[in-house]
Amino acid sequence: MILSSFTKNEKITLAAFAGGAFLLHCIINLTSAYGFFRDELYYIACSEHLAWGYVDQPPFSIFLLKLSRWIFGDSLAAIRFVPALVHAGTVFVTGIIIKEMNGKWFAIFIGCLAVVVSPIHQGMASIYSMNSIDILIWALSFYLMLKIINTEHQSYWIALGIVLGIGLLNKISVLFLGAGIFTGILFTSRQWLTTRWPYLSGLLALLLFLPYVIWNMNHDLAHLEFIRNASEGKYASRSYADFIVDQVLQLNPITLPLWICGLLALFLYTPLKKFRLLGWMYLTAFLILLINRTSKGEYIAPAYVILFSAGGIFLEQKLNGRFLYWVRYAYPFVLVISFIGLMPLIMPVLPVERYIAYAKEIGMEPSSSENKQLAELPQHYADMFGWEEKARDVATVFETLSPEDQMKCAIVSSNYGRCGAIDFFGERYGLPKSIGTHNNYWIWGPGDYTGEVLLILGGEKSDHENDFNSVELAGVSSCQYCMPYENNVNIFICRGLKYPVKDIWPHEKHYD
Repeated sequence: MILSSFTKNEKITLAAFAGGAFLLHCIINLTSAYGFFRDELYYIACSEHLAWGYVDQPPFSIFLLKLSRWIFGDSLAAIRFVPALVHAGTVFVTGIIIKEMNGKWFAIFIGCLAVVVSPIHQGMASIYSMNSIDILIWALSFYLMLKIINTEHQSYWIALGIVLGIGLLNKISVLFLGAGIFTGILFTSRQWLTTRWPYLSGLLALLLFLPYVIWNMNHDLAHLEFIRNASEGKYASRSYADFIVDQVLQLNPITLPLWICGLLALFLYTPLKKFRLLGWMYLTAFLILLINRTSKGEYIAPAYVILFSAGGIFLEQKLNGRFLYWVRYAYPFVLVISFIGLMPLIMPVLPVERYIAYAKEIGMEPSSSENKQLAELPQHYADMFGWEEKARDVATVFETLSPEDQMKCAIVSSNYGRCGAIDFFGERYGLPKSIGTHNNYWIWGPGDYTGEVLLILGGEKSDHENDFNSVELAGVSSCQYCMPYENNVNIFICRGLKYPVKDIWPHEKHYD
């Protein structure tokens, strides 16, 4: 039904891009020598503790991961199957958005190609997180707004409310999308506000989001504390310029003319002015995030689907003259070439040694969005190394304990990546589940551990001597290519905690 208005060539093009995007991810995930990303291990841990909320995220992506693990298992390719499928879905929705805006074959071709060659869209789909799902949610919302504009069928308002509600249960930045919809209606379609449908749509979205609101109320507004700490800490050094530059770099600089044309066309190009509400959706979200100086550029990435779509239609209709028609062939070619050159920087397609040599050759310095010290690799790659080594090294120390001590030994860290590594990889080494003080690990608490025997992963001996009767440096966990602060991590055997665990745990909370 959705594809009934598509020509045969348009269907083939859309299927080729969506299917190609999916297969590319699957091939890389099956062949990559890189490991699980730090946050993926935390997500897996969260999926073992299903709840209506988590310190750093709503629950939808965690529920989906639990289902995915039950169906596909826990291999690297299995964990990343869903984001690969979601990215293909985003490409598909981009195509139907373009068709709904009266675009034809070339517009579908260039719009879908832009999503495929965008580093941020590819990168977000290269690991499991809420972000690839968020991009699809925004794309679906743009499509439903187009259906409302073109048909005014009330059923689309209900569908929009459901999509927005699921989106909020996935990532609260969908609130910016909701603000954009309201602003767009206010500036372009105020007559809708005299009907009940926008309000029903918004109410439905809020009802679906309500479980996470209630969870936060029952956990001292944990997510707001997390956002505040992150803004004042790891993102504090960001600037307005950083946010704007991110748009150009993360979307592939070669797509800049396309999405600039798309933004201008939504407001100034007569065939698309009917859809300027969508332009207001983008501008509203952009301005909210820009005003909040600590925003990362990736937060606005989901909105660019509509600009790629509008830009594709504009180019399709303007590149018809004898002197401009050649651009139809040259521009896609340049996009593809740029993507090939950027691929190693955004997806783990090269062995790590070759990647390091390639990055040096093109003058690309390692980067971090969190102001962290780096070594040979950028943070998004370095965070894929060192995790199994930590579980193995902790297991080596754990095995030196007597069976009696092993029964009462807690493995502790103040870093959810390390805790997640112990929980995921530790099973094969016979380790108990870890406890931790970082984000949701703190909420999950210390269990029944008394503090008689602890293995602490991290810190210096002086950090622990005031709290225990005995502190022994029992090992050091090293890893190649990992983040510098994850290399040469000390492993301590600590005995005789001087204070009851239940008394000190409330003071150990670490949200960021």
